[in-house]
Amino acid sequence: MIINCIVIDDEPLARRGLKEYIADVDFLNLAAEFDNPLQATELISNGQAQLLFLDIQMPKITGLDFFRSLQHPPPVIFTTAYPQYALEGFEVNALDYLVKPVSFDRFLKAVLKAKEYYEVRNKNVADAATSEYFFIKADNKLIRILFDEVLFVEALQNYVTIHTVAKKYMTYLTFKSVEDYLPADKFIKVHKSYIISASRVDSIEGNEIRIGQHHIPISRNQKDEVMEKLLRNRFLKR
Repeated sequence: MIINCIVIDDEPLARRGLKEYIADVDFLNLAAEFDNPLQATELISNGQAQLLFLDIQMPKITGLDFFRSLQHPPPVIFTTAYPQYALEGFEVNALDYLVKPVSFDRFLKAVLKAKEYYEVRNKNVADAATSEYFFIKADNKLIRILFDEVLFVEALQNYVTIHTVAKKYMTYLTFKSVEDYLPADKFIKVHKSYIISASRVDSIEGNEIRIGQHHIPISRNQKDEVMEKLLRNRFLKR
């Protein structure tokens, strides 16, 4: 498996160092490099990047703000000289956070996480196509959850909470990994922190979805896409 990478950093020396590291790892391919994150938007939107190496402190827009602006961001590894941004990086479900100057062994540890992420995702996607349930680790045990019993999934920093008909479970997973695993024909990401089961929606009012007693926000920049998925061939009108 080859992972196509994009390096975004306004420092030429930092880009050169990452490019040399990428060239030394057989499962990585450098798809492009940019000194301005805004130049990378089209390439990312077209799905040509499977992994971002993204600097945080840059002119015009920070790497964090740029990443938050993406509708369908790929996995990201943040790179920066400022360790105080680590918490914010993990709040947007970053795979890892590298503090400059980056050593090769630390770089390798980070990209092996990306490799594992895609291996697990590909296996889970294949399994999900033929399965009616999945397992998570919660409360020090493996718990089986039926797809049809899931109400919605909520991101909580480095954890996710899976709300089901019976109860809710908190598990140590990335929101992105859960999003990639859940069947796209049954589940819809409606907000950066929420994925809902389409069949469990009771009503929609303004920028809010109600599922039972739960009120779930819809991102303004995703509302048209969410409404299209929810109402497709299901909206009766005169």
